[in-house]
Amino acid sequence: MSAFDIVVNDGLWFDGTGAPGLRRNLGIRDGVVAEVSTTRLEIGPDTEVIDAAGKWVLPGFVDVHTHYDAEALVSPGLPESVRHGVTTVVLGNCSLSTVYSTPREIADLFSRVEAVPHDAVLRILEANKTWTGPAAYTAALEALPLGPNVAAFIGHSDIRTHVLGLGRGTDKKVKPTRSELGRMGSMLEDAIDAGMLGLSSMTNALDKIDGDEYRSRSLPSTYARWKEFRFLNRILRDRGKILQSAPTINLHPNVAAFFAESSAIGRKKPLKTSLLSGADSKAYPVIVYFMLAAAPLLNRFAKTDFKWQHLPVPFTVYADGIDLVVFEEFGAGAAALHLKDQVERNELLQDESYRRAFRKDYDNKFSPRIWHRNFYDAVIVGCPDETLIGKNFGQVGDIRGVHPVDAYLDLVVKYGRDLRWRTTIANRRPKFAKKLAASSGVQMGFGDAGAHLRNMAFYNYPVRLLKRVKDAQSDRKPFLTIERAIHRLTGELADWYGIDAGHLRQGDRADFVVIDPAGLDESVDGLFEATVPEYGGISRMVNRSDDAAVATVVNGRLVYREGEFAPGFGIEKTGQFLRAGEKAPITRAAKTSVAL
Repeated sequence: MSAFDIVVNDGLWFDGTGAPGLRRNLGIRDGVVAEVSTTRLEIGPDTEVIDAAGKWVLPGFVDVHTHYDAEALVSPGLPESVRHGVTTVVLGNCSLSTVYSTPREIADLFSRVEAVPHDAVLRILEANKTWTGPAAYTAALEALPLGPNVAAFIGHSDIRTHVLGLGRGTDKKVKPTRSELGRMGSMLEDAIDAGMLGLSSMTNALDKIDGDEYRSRSLPSTYARWKEFRFLNRILRDRGKILQSAPTINLHPNVAAFFAESSAIGRKKPLKTSLLSGADSKAYPVIVYFMLAAAPLLNRFAKTDFKWQHLPVPFTVYADGIDLVVFEEFGAGAAALHLKDQVERNELLQDESYRRAFRKDYDNKFSPRIWHRNFYDAVIVGCPDETLIGKNFGQVGDIRGVHPVDAYLDLVVKYGRDLRWRTTIANRRPKFAKKLAASSGVQMGFGDAGAHLRNMAFYNYPVRLLKRVKDAQSDRKPFLTIERAIHRLTGELADWYGIDAGHLRQGDRADFVVIDPAGLDESVDGLFEATVPEYGGISRMVNRSDDAAVATVVNGRLVYREGEFAPGFGIEKTGQFLRAGEKAPITRAAKTSVAL
């Protein structure tokens, strides 16, 4: 028997099933966990040794909600996730995928919703989109020098745009013909046959299209009627696949329809459904009780298979000027975001009738919302006038004797994107954050990796959850065990989504992360910035947890260690496309490593 490629010594090993950690040595050979031993393993002349004494060895994290669809084509290593121990990412969320539509349509669909540069997305797709359907798309992903493993949904807006066109697909008067519905169903079937997880959709009309021709219309899937949803859901249910979506945020909520569609009552089986978002909303604090109760009760008594996606950290967002998606939720905010030209936008922001409309929207306590609409809870963190830094817009208004809205708009007009500010819109109460993180009706996700580059950074949310769990245990107020938290971030997700990931047992593919619990300190909450050359050099908000996630291994290859990526990372392939419901083949590639 040949020597091990990697030996991990003396780590506290967690297998991703929820079992307690055990002190073990792991031997990795040919991409597989070949041995889990209580005794030291043989080390050959080329064996990479990881000293894990005092550290945790656990399956690589599974990030089920990313928008790396364009970025992965030009930066397939996806280092901002891998450096935090993420070894599997899911693409194609929120009705958005790059499978069927043209590059320009895809750029229009993605850019405004996910706050990524339109021109860069268009350029990437025009240069790299060679596929015309799901089988060719998954083959193209598999051919990339992926860093992590990748799984994917097919997007409802992508399908709808291809069948109806972006114009008809965003016209509320248009109903797909029976033939057009049949084409959508066939496209979904083809995606499932190609190994995709199911369908992602979106019913929240606040998400708007970029570009020029259909700018500010909502995403195509929001125009679908329930006849169309039920038709596509029937295919998902029959094939045992997943619906990922989000309910409406308006005076006519449709979340009950999702519950009904998920139920197995009167059917052979439930529809697996994952919805955005399980959160402790600052706008509606009482709704957290519904979030905590709904899924467990429905799954038990209504025979549903329903989960809320949850970000297990405070949902703090940043904005440059007025460029923040939450302004899409009311008319005055959406009107400003509709204008791309800064001069036109400033003229609008200074118009008194516009300001009256903005103040009316701001003061309306009964309109549905994501943002709490409280400028006293919006802190300036960057501004050419340094005397304003640290103040909130309400305080600025009080000092100047004007309404908070006018204080905010005055500063946006004067400083534009040089005015940077932040607010927390959800998950700020520790009591309920702990309850949500422990709820059986909630799954860890919604980090939005690869999107909202200037607005938020949750690339390391698994590490931050582990810190909270460790701190709670130290305070003798536990809300999860370490092994349960690890299971929630790894095997629980992989098993529900039906992908070969999230476990670290003998015979499993060797995707894992080494966590130093001593590094689970305040540093994991820090925010930094890094340029993204692939997106024209834009500065992206990122995390750095280098003292916590000290090593990442994908497919038996050490790709990251103590702040350094392996030579060839992102050029030589380590990850692979994971087909839903299938065991992934083990691939063997040339060995690269990072020396200490």
